[in-house]
Amino acid sequence: MAEEFITHSAEETTRWGREFAARLKAPVLVLLSGELGSGKTTLAKGIVSGLGAAAEEEVTSPTFTLVHVYGREAKVYHADLYRIESQADFETLGLEEVFAAPAVVILEWPERFAPRTEWPQVRLRLEHLGGDARRITVLSGE
Repeated sequence: MAEEFITHSAEETTRWGREFAARLKAPVLVLLSGELGSGKTTLAKGIVSGLGAAAEEEVTSPTFTLVHVYGREAKVYHADLYRIESQADFETLGLEEVFAAPAVVILEWPERFAPRTEWPQVRLRLEHLGGDARRITVLSGE
């Protein structure tokens, strides 16, 4: 069963992410889907900060670096698969290695190449609703 939430600003999307982080327990794979500019990285900022792994201002888009790692003991990995063109590109990210120890792994554009894992998954879909409004749909366990 899906849950839907509407946010009306980037700040509200980040705040929702901080609150949502309380529902996450490692190991878990968080899959963020949505069009370009729909707020995936903004939501990730809230999730990462809500988990206590980094301050919101430290969380940036992994579009060009592809993978960011936050936290000291409890790791949070934030990856962007938008520019991944092939299975070989995906394998060079080394994401399989992150599944060696419990962590929270946040993937933007998971429809490109989602890793194979037995970890629980939470799928979040973001949609533009006009202006700064976004619909966040939570689809757990898909």
